[in-house]
Amino acid sequence: MTTSVVPETTGTEAPAAASAAAAAAAAAAAAAAAAPATAAPVAGAKPGAGGALLSERLIADSEPGGRWVGLRATARTLAVKPGFVLAVLFIAFVVVSAFAPGLFTSRDPYSTAPAERMDSPSLNHLFGTDELGRDLWTRMLYGSQLTIKAALIALGIAIVIGLALGVLSGLSGGFFDALLMRIVDVQLAIPVLLLSLAIVTALGFGTVPVAIAVGVGIMPAFARTTRAEVLRVKTLPFVEASRAGGASWPRVLLTHVLPNSCGPVAVLAVLDTGVAILYIASLSFLGFGAAPPQAEWGTLISAGRNYLVTAPWVSLLPGLFVAAVVLSLNHISKTIQERER
Repeated sequence: MTTSVVPETTGTEAPAAASAAAAAAAAAAAAAAAAPATAAPVAGAKPGAGGALLSERLIADSEPGGRWVGLRATARTLAVKPGFVLAVLFIAFVVVSAFAPGLFTSRDPYSTAPAERMDSPSLNHLFGTDELGRDLWTRMLYGSQLTIKAALIALGIAIVIGLALGVLSGLSGGFFDALLMRIVDVQLAIPVLLLSLAIVTALGFGTVPVAIAVGVGIMPAFARTTRAEVLRVKTLPFVEASRAGGASWPRVLLTHVLPNSCGPVAVLAVLDTGVAILYIASLSFLGFGAAPPQAEWGTLISAGRNYLVTAPWVSLLPGLFVAAVVLSLNHISKTIQERER
């Protein structure tokens, strides 16, 4: 009869073995957690959402001038979104028609045809005709010249003044920052349309006074956004390193702060272009814009309000066209904003 001998484990060896096993398990877990961060990319693999695009976004946020890499990545991503592409194409059509309306119509916007007055929309007259027999499609295309011009003037005024106030406020800090922002807050409390009416009443009627009034009205949003971006960017490591290296604030502003703050400001500019168009059309509808027979979008909508029962297309179709422009700009702005997050 044989007896198996089991080796005895002393009291000091058991804890030592358990400790060694626990250390081995911890090392394996740490290696597994670190593997995704250090693994080499597979040859021929396509970058996913967290691959090359994420790397480009990190470069954009951490290096001076790297923002342009992120913008190119954003453009490639947005190009595959059908709704975004359609909105961009429609806005491109509106802009081209504003500068070259003759490409899309051969009619005269001021030519009357009494025999064709109040014709409903057809292949001959896409938007129908008005009370004088003028082609509404042609007048909308030529009217985009005045409306887009006014919107660009308003946007330029808002961006220039807003950027100046935002940069000064963000860089100065202290009492001057608080003073500027309180002034901006007071203006934000006043409805834009009411402020624009007051300004255009003082300046006089017409397309340019309306554009100036709307530009001043939408300016506070640019000042607030620019200030927030300046406060964020000026604390980034490369900006502090540039200042520590002896670079002046104007140089840092032009080479680092402004280029890396342009993203949110650009998104706001696209959004506020639609807002400016709405306010400009509203003021023109009220009679403060271009005088008839000039074809401005708000004026065209106003001219057809007396025929809403007998010929609703005279006001309805120009109104829908303006709404499509504003909604397209809003969609573009929203899509870019979601991609930037």
